[in-house]
Parts: sequence; C-alpha cells; structure tokens
Amino acid sequence: MPWAFGYRRRMAEKVTGPASYFPSIEKKYGQPADHWMTELEKVADRTHMQQVEWLKTEHGIGHGHANALVAVFRSTQR
Repeated sequence: MPWAFGYRRRMAEKVTGPASYFPSIEKKYGQPADHWMTELEKVADRTHMQQVEWLKTEHGIGHGHANALVAVFRSTQR
C-alpha cells in the first residue's frame, strides 16, 4: 500500500494530524491502520461522510476515529 510506507516513516518523527489517532485506534479496535485502509478500499467510491458512516455502522468505530481514518485514506487516493 502506497500510504503505509509514508506512515511508518513518519512514526519515527512526531506524528500530527489525523494519523496521530492511529495508535489509539489500534489499541481500541485491535487492528492496525493498514487493516482499516484495506477495508476502506471496499467503499472507495463513496463520499467522505458515507465512508465515515460505513466505518461507524459496519465496524463500530467512533466518529472521531472513523473521520481520522477516512481523512488519511482519502489523502492517499489522489
């Protein structure tokens, strides 16, 4: 995944922005960010808020965490 290398490289530095939520997302939901990026590929054709709602309803992720995951996912899809 093209986004993964950049994310891991930044982990050596202080991570800011939406990716700063990734450690708590992994701790709370038991899956690394890679997993959620793969899941979001299933709904890549949807809008930002539709993707957020999908994570919330299908996976039980809270709004803030879902929004952070979608923001990072969408930033890599350009």
